[in-house]
Amino acid sequence: MLETVLALQNPHWDKTYYQGLFDRDQLKSLLQKLQLKEIQVLLGIRRSGKSTLFKLIINHLLEQADPQSILYVNLDDPVYADVWHSAKLIYKIIETSEKLTGVKPRYLFLDEIQNVQAWERFVKSAYDSELFKKIFITGSNSSLLKNHYASLLSGRYLIERIMPFSFKEVLHNEHILTSLDLIKAKARVLNIAENLLFNGGFPQVWQTQDPLLKREQLMSYYETILLRDCIANHKIRETKKFQELALYLLNNNATLFSYNSLADIIGSNENTLKEFIQIVENSFLIKEIRQFSHSLKKQSKSRKKTYCIDNGLIHTVSQQLSENRGRLLENLVFNELQKIECDDIYYFNDEKECDFIIKIKKNLVAVQVTYTLTKENYAREINGLKHAMQQLSAAKGFIITFDSEEEQIEKNRLIVPFWKIFFEATRYFY
Repeated sequence: MLETVLALQNPHWDKTYYQGLFDRDQLKSLLQKLQLKEIQVLLGIRRSGKSTLFKLIINHLLEQADPQSILYVNLDDPVYADVWHSAKLIYKIIETSEKLTGVKPRYLFLDEIQNVQAWERFVKSAYDSELFKKIFITGSNSSLLKNHYASLLSGRYLIERIMPFSFKEVLHNEHILTSLDLIKAKARVLNIAENLLFNGGFPQVWQTQDPLLKREQLMSYYETILLRDCIANHKIRETKKFQELALYLLNNNATLFSYNSLADIIGSNENTLKEFIQIVENSFLIKEIRQFSHSLKKQSKSRKKTYCIDNGLIHTVSQQLSENRGRLLENLVFNELQKIECDDIYYFNDEKECDFIIKIKKNLVAVQVTYTLTKENYAREINGLKHAMQQLSAAKGFIITFDSEEEQIEKNRLIVPFWKIFFEATRYFY
């Protein structure tokens, strides 16, 4: 059985290139690091495209290496159940590969490594003994390299964070490459943005045309993340409360809460709630942000907001009967900011509100999000942005809409549509 699975997982042994793959922005960076000895780690939520990146890298390696020296192992496959409990059995997989091909593996790709207990010991041993020219691993949990064993790998790895498709990645795969292309294809661009707003950017979901099949895929992802990556991996006993919390967070994304109030809603205590939120966050399903303050103490005591990694999950799992396009756009903008490596993201709520305060280099940028500007909300959105910029001495400020645009309203303040700002994000934010 092991031999059969290895042969099926490694069709490139016959120098068969993987077909039908979407390009990813991270590929260029990963190929540049091929010459480095360090272990390459891809971290990200399930189904975000980590395995696809492996295949893209393998396609590149086929041009310069013996195809049979490249070993790919998907450790999610139940045939590796024994390996899950004993990392040393990975050596048996390697031996079986060599027996099948007659070639020693020189490039090792281990997919979903978090399934294997004490995997770090195997990887460290393989790395230190120079058993492979390059080792690649993926994981679906942000705590993958934070436990006691992971300290064994200190200084031996490089991390690349993988998320579902960004807006720009989708446009590039749709052959919209320049500003001129963007303007000429505006109707199609808006349709793509609308699709992202409701269906998100998971690669396989993006390729599916049938709305019902998209929904089934997204529900499957959500349940697998919750049941396997969270509940099973962390041996959670209060499964009902845990599932209620996750559902509440997705139904109330971008909404202010305190741990104490949320604990009351879920019917739990504050410490358990914090632990549950950390587990969900480690699975990459949500991201928690805090009120911006120069005081770390005030930050830690502030109310929180959470955002979901993919709009498709919100739209599929949400129990709300009406579409809240404004909240969906806010969530989409949050994820696009993360994808352009704005990791320091906060909110501002002091007399007036501003959705996001982001740190870029040493500067602060204020971002307000509204689906559309109307007579009713114009003054509120402008004043919230202006107040935040004044209070924090922010260098720039943006109001991001779905499609509304306006000339510069004041110095360093712009109203820009989503489809334009995230096509040229570097020009606007940096």
